[in-house]
Formats: sequence, C-alpha cells, structure tokens
Amino acid sequence: MTTAQMLTSSLLYVAFLCTSVVVSGQFTRFSKLELPPGVTGPESAAFRGLILSEGPFTTVTDGRILKWQGPNIGFVDFAYTSPKRTKQSCDGTTDPNKGPICGRPLALSFQLTTGLLYIADAYFGLLVVGPNGGLATQLAGGFKFATGVDVDLITGNVYFSDASLTYDIRDTTLPGFKPDSTGRFLRYNPHTRQVSVLLSGLSGGGGPAVSSDGTFVLVPEFSGNRISKYWLAGPKANTVELLLNNIGNPNKIKRAQRFGEFWVALSVGFIPRAPLITPQGVRFSSNGVVLQTVSFATEFFNKTISLVQEQNGKLYVGSRLTNFIGVYSN
Repeated sequence: MTTAQMLTSSLLYVAFLCTSVVVSGQFTRFSKLELPPGVTGPESAAFRGLILSEGPFTTVTDGRILKWQGPNIGFVDFAYTSPKRTKQSCDGTTDPNKGPICGRPLALSFQLTTGLLYIADAYFGLLVVGPNGGLATQLAGGFKFATGVDVDLITGNVYFSDASLTYDIRDTTLPGFKPDSTGRFLRYNPHTRQVSVLLSGLSGGGGPAVSSDGTFVLVPEFSGNRISKYWLAGPKANTVELLLNNIGNPNKIKRAQRFGEFWVALSVGFIPRAPLITPQGVRFSSNGVVLQTVSFATEFFNKTISLVQEQNGKLYVGSRLTNFIGVYSN
C-alpha cells in the first residue's frame, strides 16, 4: 500500500467517525467467571455450537485450555498444547520461562461443522484438537510468537498471526522492551497442509477475524494501532487496505452477532504509553464505521485486554492480567 492510499484511508476513517453515531454506556451489568485458584491469564475465549453453545473455552497462562461447565462446576481441563507438559510442574504456574515446556495458548477458533478447535500457541504455533480435547496436534511450528487464529467458516482455511520474527512473549515484559515490525499474517490450508505468508512487516500481533461470507479477513496490528482488511475474493482479492488507523492498540477481533459487524479489544494508551491504560470494546462495521464503544475501565482498571467476544447478548472480556473472564450484559 502506498503512502497516498494509507492517507486516503485514514481520512475516510476520520470522516466515518464524524458522521456515525457512537453509542456508549451499554453492557453495564458485570459478573465474573472465576478461573481455578492460582490460575491467571484468560486471553481468549471461544464457544462451540450455534444454538445450544458450550463454553466459553479459554486459554490460560499455565498452558491449558479450560472449559466452563457452569457455576456449580466452574472451569475444567479440556486441552493442552505441549507434549512435555505435566500437571505437577505446570498447573497454576505463572513463570514465563516455563512457557516452552508448559505451552502458552493465546487464541482459539472452532470449526463449527467438525467441532475441531484450532489453537494459536505463543511457542508451539498452530495446533488443532478434536471435540474431546486432550493433547493438541501441531500443524505448523517454528514461530516466535503466534498470537491469533480464526477459521473461515466456508472454506475451512485457517488464518493466524505471528507477532514477531525476533522476540517472544517473554520479551514483552522486560524493561525497555520495544516492539518491531516483523509480524506476519498467514494462512493454513487444511487440505494441502501448506502455510502461506499473506502479509509481513506487521507491527505486533493480535487476532484476525474472517468475515462471515468469507470475502475478507481483518488483521490488527497491536503496536501499529491499526486494522487492515485483506481481501480474499472479488476484484480486490489478495490485496490489502487500511480500515481503521490510530485506534489504540487493537488486539483480537471477533465477529459480532450482527452480520457484517465486529468487536475489537482495545487497550488505549499502552503503546505509546499514557498515564492510564483505557480498556474498551469497539463494535464496528466492515466498512470501518465505529458503531459502539463500551468502557471496561472500572473492572479492568489500567489493564490491557485481549478479547471482547459477543455471545447471546453478552460480552466476554479476557485479559492476560486477571484471574477471571469478565461478563457484561444489559
């Protein structure tokens, strides 16, 4: 994309903001889905099924994928990503140096027709696990920092992101850390088992989201403060355009329940650093029109968030820094 094209897209985005009605203040009722004692970091969530959905399923710091079984049972073990993992050494750990042994899954996406769960693990790359859970099978490895994943509901292709070629998740917490622009957006074809690099030179990771009709994928850049649209079909196929710019550290993007709309988790003020981080969810259209903003600043005060997932009229909010999934309803 040329500088002129990016500038034009940015100006269009500003125009959208000025002409659209941004609704805030909804989803004011809050509750928690508490993780097991000592467990932290529910960065992602996914639900299985359309009508009688199960979950949420979530990823946690100690390398497990947990499944919510209702308030009487809570979260239970469902899957894990590392063949070296043992419950004795890994369950409940917050030691970042155990990640290469215990695993660190960061994103989830179900293939609805098969029940397969695709997983992006910071250390083990792209994996998949069957409906009964257990040890996931690695599909593509050799990544420094895999961060997001989404399945095309039509073709079955899997789109995922890699935050960097040079640093891993442990580096992000070191003093003086500075992100680079070596991130990538990739596609895994389950029929050929081939991985293709679709975009490179991205600034930070996040989680991509495929449109419901399979015509495009939205790609966030966490430290780049922008979201791009990568076209999969039509006259613009295999091209990219800037959709939203200067929006404040977008992490995972998820399809909203209204067709053609999406939610993105924003941590405004993280990079570049502001005195306070403002966590919020933003609902927007496929054309980049901001439709709604919801603040999570009270319950996630000065914390980054990674996920805003809409399910049955509720918002499920995940963060690397909490021991619960926040649930917001009207």
